[in-house]
Amino acid sequence: MALAATAAVAVVAVGMCVAAFLIVRAQLEHQLQLNLTQYARLVAQRNHGAGPGVLSGECRFLAAPGCAQVVPADRRDDPPDPYILPVTDTARAVAAGRHGPYYSEITVAGRPTRMLTTDFAPGRALQVAIRSDTVERGVDQVARLLTLTCAIGVVTAGFLGSWVARTGLAPVTRLTATAERIAATRDPRHRIGPASPGPGAAPADEITRLAASFDVMLDELEKSVTARRRLVADASHELRTPLTALRTNAELLTRADRLTPRQRDRAASAVHRLLREVNGLVADLIELARDEEPRPLLEQVALAPLLAHTVATARDHWPAVPFEVRVTGAPVVPGVPARLTRLVGNLLDNAAKFSPPGQPVEITLDAHELTVRDHGPGIAEEDLPYVFDRFYRATAARALPGSGLGLAMALQIARAHGAELTAERAPGGGALFRLTFPG
Repeated sequence: MALAATAAVAVVAVGMCVAAFLIVRAQLEHQLQLNLTQYARLVAQRNHGAGPGVLSGECRFLAAPGCAQVVPADRRDDPPDPYILPVTDTARAVAAGRHGPYYSEITVAGRPTRMLTTDFAPGRALQVAIRSDTVERGVDQVARLLTLTCAIGVVTAGFLGSWVARTGLAPVTRLTATAERIAATRDPRHRIGPASPGPGAAPADEITRLAASFDVMLDELEKSVTARRRLVADASHELRTPLTALRTNAELLTRADRLTPRQRDRAASAVHRLLREVNGLVADLIELARDEEPRPLLEQVALAPLLAHTVATARDHWPAVPFEVRVTGAPVVPGVPARLTRLVGNLLDNAAKFSPPGQPVEITLDAHELTVRDHGPGIAEEDLPYVFDRFYRATAARALPGSGLGLAMALQIARAHGAELTAERAPGGGALFRLTFPG
């Protein structure tokens, strides 16, 4: 980038210097020719009717005005004294009227001189000359100054181009360094810098937006890594107790000859119960590992029949809990029926688990929303932000069966279907879960 910027500035600088040199040289040449023309008119006015010969011959000095002579068209009319300026056939053609005025470069007394040959009178031509070395020196001086200026400009452009490149690509440098640190340390907590310009700042350019997008990606990566580590840690913790109990009961069964029939039955029942618990926990973890629903399984699902089936299943599981259903709409949403059944079933199981004996679970379905309310102890204020976290169990729920994955799974299924699931304290006591579908 620095080389490209330097090259671009260098091309412009060289082009401008060359153009300036050509303009200055042309102006100096034009001024010299203008001086010759004015001098020729002055000589012609002062020497009107003069015959062939030298009129003034001091052009070898800078202080002298110039040289002038009259040349006849016929050589036989030349004066006896020699000319100080060279006379050519072209000059005699001008005198004869066969050629127009012209400028020429000559040397007088070893000095470069510019000469003008123009018509003077019938059969005669006037030649005037002025030293041109001053113009040549001026052109050389301008060339040196412009060359020096151009070189300084190119060098300055190089330094400025390097500075601009380093400044402009600083976010990319930080992005590269951050990516290398993350690759080396496997730690996604590193960041490049501010994700967006401050208030009142100019809109972010492409590189700033790239850095901000990379920081957002790192945020998501850090959240994913943190969630994975927490899931593994929580799953390990939750599995440790049932696996320990399962191993203990299995060891007891290996010594069945020392146990009474009742003890063997209790141990076998415990093994079966623990196996079901571990199997359910592993199945829940597998479900939670899925981030979205398989597209080929999506279909239009009528929520009213699905809710009726799920409530019937919940009544079989919780025969002591009455379920009151009120349907005021018949929404149809795209989704996976089995997953939506699991979502509603988890909400009903959670409500039934906290409902006091004889208190109903109220379910309401309208055009765009499903609510499930229980009349239990409700959700404490300090627990509200965490009710959907994996393996989180409030103080009131720690004595009840479950692994703390039901609501987390319900939230994941809701999000996968574009729905919103919230929890709140119900008026008059109890918990209220609100499932809002898009549209």
